[in-house]
Amino acid sequence: MKLLFEEYSYPTSLLQDIVGSEVNLYYQKEGDMAKLPYVGYYFNGKINDSVFILPKVFISENNLAFNRYIPEEITDITPEKNPLKVNDDDAVVFELSAWLYQAISLYYERKEQSNIGTDIIVQNIRPRGESRSKTIIEIILSLLDYNNKHKNLFTYISLINSSGNNKINWTKTISKVQPLFQNGTPFYLEFKNKNKVINYDEELISLFYSVLNYLSASYHFRFHTVQGYNIEKPSKIQSMIESGKGTRLLKRIRRNYYSDELVELWHLMLEFFQRAEAAASGKSFEERLLVSNFNLVFEDMIDQLISDSRNEIPNELREQLDGKVVDHIYKDQSLLEENRKIYFIGDSKYYKEATNLGPNSIYKQFTYAKNVIQYNINLFNSNGNDSEFRYRDPLTEGYNITPNFFIRGVVDFDNPKSQDIKIEKRESTDNNEPELHNKHFFNRLFDRDTLFLQSYNINFMFVISAYVRNSDNIGLKKSLQTMFRLNFMDYIKEKYEFYTLRPSYGNLEDAVNRNFKLLNGKTYKPTDSGNVLIMALDNNEEYQTENMRLINTIQEDFLIGDYELGTNPNDSIPNTKFRPLNIIHFVASDIASEDAVNTTNIPIKYKSNLKTILLGVYKNDTHKEWILTNKKYNVRLGNRAGAVKRIKQVTDASYLVLYDFHNPGNYSVYKLSDKHHTWNAEKMRLSGYTLNSGSESNLYYIYDILEATEELGVFDLEKLLERKRAEYKKDTGEYPAEGSPIYIYKSELLNV
Repeated sequence: MKLLFEEYSYPTSLLQDIVGSEVNLYYQKEGDMAKLPYVGYYFNGKINDSVFILPKVFISENNLAFNRYIPEEITDITPEKNPLKVNDDDAVVFELSAWLYQAISLYYERKEQSNIGTDIIVQNIRPRGESRSKTIIEIILSLLDYNNKHKNLFTYISLINSSGNNKINWTKTISKVQPLFQNGTPFYLEFKNKNKVINYDEELISLFYSVLNYLSASYHFRFHTVQGYNIEKPSKIQSMIESGKGTRLLKRIRRNYYSDELVELWHLMLEFFQRAEAAASGKSFEERLLVSNFNLVFEDMIDQLISDSRNEIPNELREQLDGKVVDHIYKDQSLLEENRKIYFIGDSKYYKEATNLGPNSIYKQFTYAKNVIQYNINLFNSNGNDSEFRYRDPLTEGYNITPNFFIRGVVDFDNPKSQDIKIEKRESTDNNEPELHNKHFFNRLFDRDTLFLQSYNINFMFVISAYVRNSDNIGLKKSLQTMFRLNFMDYIKEKYEFYTLRPSYGNLEDAVNRNFKLLNGKTYKPTDSGNVLIMALDNNEEYQTENMRLINTIQEDFLIGDYELGTNPNDSIPNTKFRPLNIIHFVASDIASEDAVNTTNIPIKYKSNLKTILLGVYKNDTHKEWILTNKKYNVRLGNRAGAVKRIKQVTDASYLVLYDFHNPGNYSVYKLSDKHHTWNAEKMRLSGYTLNSGSESNLYYIYDILEATEELGVFDLEKLLERKRAEYKKDTGEYPAEGSPIYIYKSELLNV
């Protein structure tokens, strides 16, 4: 047996010795090196040996076959020279080669010959089932299959034929053998057993096992015989092939078999000897089943495993109007709605282990998804009602999530024989690999242009074996489709936090309309969710402040609850009903939405980011001395310049950044107690605080200072003050009074 690998650079002289001098069998000559563009099986009559060309995926990134062998050193595998035997890989190679042969043969039968063109080379191979059509590979597989199915029959025949053969025939013994007498008692030194006639069942079965033993020496597969049969050496079978004795023997004993099982075995044996004798006749007998562009075979394998049949999918979705052809597409349950479908779009990639996805492939895959979305939107616009597919929610104008993925066959080099279902999310091995994420607006999952691509590895041996054995298995197909759906859902849940929104008063449509600009692209209403929206917020750190502001703004109109993607949104429970604060105006320097915080209605995730920092000024050294001596800091209450209201952001202040009015870069940070006070002018004066005239009716909100801290790290306070003052002006139309207290959230320091 000869073993080669697709697209591996071999010395041209070696390929000429194994494949022959026909240049159409190899390409890309570079000096003395050449590569084979084919995968499959080739029996070369000139060397009277089978050549198997395995896919390039069995060459590792280290350029080693099965990640263990230098390919040039395992091209010739014989009983005397078998480097694969050390790791027990010789049986793996034959099994793999047999699966590949069957897969390519099935692909050839599935496709019309006119559509295959030059992608496949077929010689002396007819469609399976035709008389006298079997190649040596098909004969071996038939013999092994027959052996597996009839082991019990062979054991039974052996037991029946051997029963009684060793019993003494006393009648013949007494009449034919002279005894010795001692004290009048006869003693027989020789016995006559029951005569054993020629047993043709045993003769055929012994020949069958002898042939399997002969083939296993050349093709390195495993088989187990049944005890009680005589097995000839491989050299004896080879002699029968070369002399033509095998076919003559079988024809002579043909009329001795009547049971269906043994008649079938007789035909199998005759096919083997006729095929083997033709190859040994010296007439350059050849067989070829070779395919170039093996990616087309792999694509058909994946398509059979996961895609819906072509008559179930509109042709415009598979063969799109811009000329693009989608590899795989099928309908499955939406990620957002239990009673709605969505199209899953896949693209199979036949790469070597170390090959990364290119930007062209990624761009095309996003385009496939955009075309599918537009096709369904056109249908919606034309008939105006929902079908089983729902790509856009008319209330929020949010778009459904469109699953999109690559799938690539990989080899488990630790266990290359494994045919287990194994699908794993593929992580990028190259920092330069493009991001598998398309977006127009940031932090909008339900936007039309927000598309994600997942990349999966699937066990290559599972794909081949399932294609051959279960290509039309509906149960297996549904199982794989469910696996992709759950994997894609897990990926989305890693990137986004999900919530439910219910109107806190009035109807849902009015609540959405009041907040449409804020909710656009972030919310989606499932068909049967009643008065509940699903909201998705990107959990990336850079969007934390934006998300916090959004929640603060909409909580007056909505009750917010945590949501688990894939569950019924109606089952979610709002955290706490919103209670309006009836705030007339604000004078703290942050935007209104952040001042109106009611943390009882904030999702748990954001509570850690709601720690407030008070940016407070001291006007001079006397003012600073009062603050540090009394360990207190005051801000104004009431309706006057720079005053604050008792809102959540003010009452929850945890830190004080105390800075010099004349030099903001000079600051210190202190922790604040959660116990606060309200003082009048008299109490302020008694504490030593200097008040201006006319302040007798004023009130002050007092924070207790605990200790200095470095927990907030180092930041550019001047830049932060400038930014917050600009935000205040944008929201109110004017800058805040100099020295006014400014409240920020801890997360805002990330951007300074």
